[in-house]
Amino acid sequence: MCGRGVKKINFIIIIYFNLYIFKKGVKLMKLVDTHCHIYGENYKDDLDEVLQRSGENLEFIVNIGYDLWSSETSVELADKYSFAYATVGVHPTDISGYTDEVEAKLIKFCENPKVVAIGEIGLDYYWMKDPKEVQEIYFRKQMDIARKVNKPVVIHTRDAMEDTVKILQEYEDIKGIMHCYPGSYETAKLLMDRYYFGVAGVVTFKNNVKTKEFVEKMPLDRLLIETDSPYLTPVPYRGKRNEPSYVEFVAQEVASIKGITVEEVIRVTTENAKKIYGIGE
Repeated sequence: MCGRGVKKINFIIIIYFNLYIFKKGVKLMKLVDTHCHIYGENYKDDLDEVLQRSGENLEFIVNIGYDLWSSETSVELADKYSFAYATVGVHPTDISGYTDEVEAKLIKFCENPKVVAIGEIGLDYYWMKDPKEVQEIYFRKQMDIARKVNKPVVIHTRDAMEDTVKILQEYEDIKGIMHCYPGSYETAKLLMDRYYFGVAGVVTFKNNVKTKEFVEKMPLDRLLIETDSPYLTPVPYRGKRNEPSYVEFVAQEVASIKGITVEEVIRVTTENAKKIYGIGE
């Protein structure tokens, strides 16, 4: 049999193996959700139940702050639940609330060992609530915090990739995560030595060719799995509220795209998450 035929058969076997694992509920290793927002109105009626499912199904989750309130809430939940960790920071669409007092509190939060990064921070030129120049000022301020407290960063970028990369290259000593990475593989190579790249539920969308092609090209040891809950819910629950347990569908799609087992995706991406967040060291 020719090499191409063997490769095709192996690929089919892997796909059916992956489907078997998820249909039977076999958990070979535990996944992690490296980026979620499990707090607020979206979970007001069943927060404890969602977190209980997360603790049962996943090794850990990372709740991401986007302003002072969400950062503080994420820290409180991290203190309450052994499998939960937190990041603290101010999102580019919320920088109007950034003050010296807020900055001091963010730095203070970082004394807690369960705070594992500064974020989510960055640039957003799609929801242009503040001018580019103002966004850049507060982006750099929080990169400076990360340097001061020796933490990685979680980066949000939308319609601002060129300026985001430019600023990240100013901080060559800082590592981090490109959350729900929206860019090209060529751009990613500029940051690959220091950054991991988050893959969320959008990779399961049938017509999202760009993300699927990126996942195919990107080495698995630079990828992370996330949900961005309550947003970006993967197929088969697209259109409904997201939660960390749905990260399994992201992992399944990554495995299918790369032609590898779900077990391998879980093993490598979980190790990636532990490395960048310093969990389990």
